[in-house]
Amino acid sequence: MRIAFVAMSGVRVRDAELMARGLTLPGFVERSQVIASLPSLGLLTLAGMTPEHHEMVYLEAPDQAAADAISTDFDLMAISSFSAQIDEGYALADRVRASGCTVVMGGPHVSVCTDEAAAHCDAVIIGEGEMSWPQVLADAERGAVQPRYGQLGTSFDLRQAPMPRHSLLDPERYNRLTVQTSRGCPHRCEFCAATPLMSPGYRQKPMDLVLAEIDAIQNLWSHPFLEFADDNSCVDRRYWKNLCRAMIPRRLRWFTEADLSVAEDEELLALMAESGCAQILIGLESPEAGALGGIELRGDWKRRRHDRYLAAIERVQSYGISVNGCFILGLDGHTPAIFDQVYHFVQDSDLTEVQVTLMTAFPGTPLYRRLYDSDRLLDATAWDRCTLFDINYQPSHMSVAELRSGFHELVSRLYSPEASAARKTRFRALRRSRRRSARLAS
Repeated sequence: MRIAFVAMSGVRVRDAELMARGLTLPGFVERSQVIASLPSLGLLTLAGMTPEHHEMVYLEAPDQAAADAISTDFDLMAISSFSAQIDEGYALADRVRASGCTVVMGGPHVSVCTDEAAAHCDAVIIGEGEMSWPQVLADAERGAVQPRYGQLGTSFDLRQAPMPRHSLLDPERYNRLTVQTSRGCPHRCEFCAATPLMSPGYRQKPMDLVLAEIDAIQNLWSHPFLEFADDNSCVDRRYWKNLCRAMIPRRLRWFTEADLSVAEDEELLALMAESGCAQILIGLESPEAGALGGIELRGDWKRRRHDRYLAAIERVQSYGISVNGCFILGLDGHTPAIFDQVYHFVQDSDLTEVQVTLMTAFPGTPLYRRLYDSDRLLDATAWDRCTLFDINYQPSHMSVAELRSGFHELVSRLYSPEASAARKTRFRALRRSRRRSARLAS
């Protein structure tokens, strides 16, 4: 069979004023550009499970024009999309399906909006795709795919994780590649559109498989930058210390996401720095402790550690690892004062990078259900507003207009060329000081 793996890779902000501001603020768009440029690890993993006698291509559709240009000359097409781009994914599926190609769709959105997706494709994969893909292939070869495969609440055994087929990528187009060491997260945040939907529990991939993936990438790219695509790295500190030791001779540069507890283990931080960790993204969510209450459905983990935020950032960055602090604006309890609070926290903490987003109710999340039940969703099926930068709900302690205007002003203050440059200059000075201290100590 001729099989196309298609990633709907472009999420565009609907808020025209924010887009206009963002086009002149490189600090604001930098991280979103990185995310958009990352290949779909999920699709590459399914390709890695596909026998080589099939002809395979990996394609991306960052916008409608790119989707319209995709050929229909395939026997099977697997489409993965974010909620924000799902309508474009459905349009592509409709067009390709009409040509006679079998279309399969998967990912978090279609896993929870199964009936909606089923109207546009021949088969919906629910949950983690590895458990269903071999059967999908077998059924497609005999022309008898089933309407639905898989179910939520089940999990794939990462000891059986296949090698992603990175060879489908153009080495000239990508230099930042994703590797996954785990699935799931100990914290069950009500807004999270990943862990509660797709990955029940917390699972660690065997380290030998992770290192094999890294070696395969280094065979294709001479100087790759790795992004660990974990919901929460470094939960198993012993595992990560051993992984860092193994990465040191590989001379890598890498990025990951972790919770605040990563700062509690200085041996781990030292190994992360030595193995090439450039940055850790940490979800701080709010500088105002009251708004942190209730974020995690299993306990107020972040709220109990709120008084450690500044010390944790300082400790991580003292090892030459920059911190990208993430804040969610519009949490229940946030008032218009939150915008100044975030700005001043960023200044006081010397964060190197900062990411601000709006609270977003993604389909299938506990947050979506709570806001739906309380009639606070502005439009229950406006999926194109699920961008993290468009408002799809009624805030609790301010108006929609106040949240939007306050967010716009905060973005301008945080991501002006001067502010972005000042943060990076401070971090470079800190890193030079650390290197001088290390030389003197040796």
